[in-house]
Amino acid sequence: MIRNFINRRHICTIFLSFSCFVFANAASEPKPLGRLVDLGGHRLHVNCTGRGMPTVIVENGLGDFSFDWALVQSGVSRMTRICTYDRAGYAWSDPGPKPRTFAQLNLELRDALSKLHERGPFVLVGHSYGGPVVRNFATIYPQEVAGMVLVDSAFEGQRVGIGGKKMIRLGDGAKGMKIPPPHEDMSEFDKRALPTEVKSSTPQQLRPMYKVLTPEEQQLQLWAESLPAIEDAEDNQREWSTEYFATWLTRSQAGTLKAIPLVVLTRAAGGYGEGEFEIPATQLEKERKEGQAKLALLSTNSKQIIISCGHNMELEAPSDVSAAIREVVEAVRHRGRL
Repeated sequence: MIRNFINRRHICTIFLSFSCFVFANAASEPKPLGRLVDLGGHRLHVNCTGRGMPTVIVENGLGDFSFDWALVQSGVSRMTRICTYDRAGYAWSDPGPKPRTFAQLNLELRDALSKLHERGPFVLVGHSYGGPVVRNFATIYPQEVAGMVLVDSAFEGQRVGIGGKKMIRLGDGAKGMKIPPPHEDMSEFDKRALPTEVKSSTPQQLRPMYKVLTPEEQQLQLWAESLPAIEDAEDNQREWSTEYFATWLTRSQAGTLKAIPLVVLTRAAGGYGEGEFEIPATQLEKERKEGQAKLALLSTNSKQIIISCGHNMELEAPSDVSAAIREVVEAVRHRGRL
């Protein structure tokens, strides 16, 4: 559910059938699936597979990791190159400079891709929170973006739960803070001591959707969720994302992506329960559908596809996500319309 944009921690529902474990310190940290790119004081984990152009770049949702996209990455890598990565403070990636603005995330990703000699322009894939992040990337670096896929993306004005029945709109509560220039150098404030202990020494549980991953990938999920830096990174990301959403709400965003191929993947039902929130479920569903439809207006070369699945499409409908990416890749290759 998109409410994970605010409340990231998953509600655990089942025990894994195999023996779960949590890596307790750096000495037992699992080997990175990709490469650790030194950005000058902090490293970013990037995992690229496959061959071909354009290269596909995936931006995760809050609380999600590069390996959550294993099924999609496997499928897409058969037709072109694809890179998944972990934002600073996630999984193998070191905590990064603050504040964690969209521009900061964009700079780190761009610099990492450059150091890996990954050539654009890219097809950007943004899931949930990652949706607005890639939209901002396209605004800052338009010459490096050839196409885009938004996977049940968050959008400005969207209502999200904040505990109990309370909700806020993405963009509410903005303080009007000026977005500072992004930077790679780590200040003394950035280097301040972070907790080094994992969150729990007891076996964790995972939601059923992770059962589609291999046992090794499920164990990586347990390990990554237990790391101490992610909560700090996410709190800062949420705070600064509000400023972007508030700005976008002040004027129409239609056409801001010009005519790049854009596919918007939207789940068929939001899953709001009657009486679950202070806003009626019918109103929430109406607003959700309207907001998703507006995402398709970001480009004059776009289409919206409705999928019967939950919010985490990369796990619940990987073939549909892969097909959407393929469609955009082909449109880029042949300079055609969707």
